[in-house]
Amino acid sequence: MPRPQLPILQFVADNYRNFNSRAARDALYAYWDHIQAGGRMYWAVAGAMSSAQLGISLAPAIRAGLVHGLSVTGANLEESLFRLVAHDSYKDFPEYRYFTKQDDTRILKQRMRRVTDTSIPEDEAFRAVEKVLVPMWERAGKDGTRRFWHEYFYDLVLSLPSSKFEGNPDECWLLAAAKARLPMVVPGHEDSTFGNIFASHVKHGDFPASIAKSGIEYMAQFYDDYGRLSKGKGIGFFQIGGGIAGDFPICVVPSIKYDLQKPVKPWAYFCQISDSTTSYGSYSGATPNEKITWDKLTEKTPMFVVESDATIVAPLMLQALLEATRDPKAADRIIKASRAETRRSLAGAR
Repeated sequence: MPRPQLPILQFVADNYRNFNSRAARDALYAYWDHIQAGGRMYWAVAGAMSSAQLGISLAPAIRAGLVHGLSVTGANLEESLFRLVAHDSYKDFPEYRYFTKQDDTRILKQRMRRVTDTSIPEDEAFRAVEKVLVPMWERAGKDGTRRFWHEYFYDLVLSLPSSKFEGNPDECWLLAAAKARLPMVVPGHEDSTFGNIFASHVKHGDFPASIAKSGIEYMAQFYDDYGRLSKGKGIGFFQIGGGIAGDFPICVVPSIKYDLQKPVKPWAYFCQISDSTTSYGSYSGATPNEKITWDKLTEKTPMFVVESDATIVAPLMLQALLEATRDPKAADRIIKASRAETRRSLAGAR
């Protein structure tokens, strides 16, 4: 009997049996179960995933209805745009582990900003976007308009002519999210490159800081977004890395319950991919069980922690899920067979 044409999903089913690979496999299956049942999924993206070109897999996942909301750092937001407008001007440095301080000084003099093994070109990325974004802020200041941080970027990326693209627009997750008008929060955006640029213009008096709505207003809006997204089968939480991108949105459940004193559904699924292991002072490595005590998850929530590199795990999971959306029946057969084999293994162990 020929094998279904879902090679990545089949590979995961055949090979991911133990340790972190098993956690990734089980998280993938539960993600698919949740979506198939009519549930939604909210992504929290930390780290430098946009510079690592997560958009290659995340953008089609958004278009396929596998992602329904996002919490991203200001850096990930702007770097998705940079990849679109300046992709050909990036430089890669695969030997970065062996660089000296002098090597990085040379990169600085080339007006490049290194992010691990790649680098963002200042003139083609920062300065090119600045020429478009700053006038948008200035108009907002004159008009008295106030918008969320990501809304400025949504409007910018949707208004850019294709002649300005160096990257593949089908691989820009920001463009996909803007077209879908996905709900988004960008907590702590002040520490991004454009957060700094924004602050400098506020300091010069070019426009007031109030044209960008605050983090508190983001949470107030997210109360409503969560209420809508959690209807029906609920919404799951898929987290890459740690820090504010994950901490901010996951708090919405206890805040609605205790601060607004309104009924709320808990998160319906939780998965975190992080290479930070559980340790003192390492919130990124906190286990999901701890979140039960904060009323963010419950003991019935499907929970997964994959202690691995998100640049490897997340695209693999997304590609397997995209395969599944193209042939749901075949995906169900593969997952069912895989789970049956796991049950037999567990029965044998007893």
